[in-house]
Amino acid sequence: MIIYLHGFDSTSPGNHEKVLQLQFIDDDVRFVSYSTLHPRHDMQHLLKEVHKAIELSDDPHPVICGVGLGGYWSERIGFLCGIKQVLFNPNLHPENNMQGKIDRPEEYEDIATKCVSQFRLKNKDHCLVVLSKNDEVLDNQKTAEELETYYDIIWDETQSHKFKKISQHLQTISQFKNK
Repeated sequence: MIIYLHGFDSTSPGNHEKVLQLQFIDDDVRFVSYSTLHPRHDMQHLLKEVHKAIELSDDPHPVICGVGLGGYWSERIGFLCGIKQVLFNPNLHPENNMQGKIDRPEEYEDIATKCVSQFRLKNKDHCLVVLSKNDEVLDNQKTAEELETYYDIIWDETQSHKFKKISQHLQTISQFKNK
């Protein structure tokens, strides 16, 4: 089972395309939607929905996958639910770069302080990160510097922030999921 979390633009047709591409790895791809506007509510909702999906699945190696803001949530929710994560261009600091786009960006800071201390150290090797060299929204060099101590990072030469085409990484994701 692969759980897919969209980014800030939940209505992008690219979400459906990524779900279809992920089905080459696993027939059971579940799209979990969330508001993107209310971080505390989103966290509760995502924890409940992901936990329920895991409980209803017999897959011994479920994985959660997200793009942008969905990558932010995939890392945290995946860690809290004990499953592996795959992040595409994760937005690691929405409290800084989502000002004016969401109602309460400061809630992300609150979530960070309430999360398990040093969770990335405890999550080491349970997350795979794919970063685009052509991300027009985020500085992925900074993202890499923040995550490279904990996770394997793959650089993509062609995709933009929304990562429309992930097929070139499906074999790597499949190997990561099933090891």
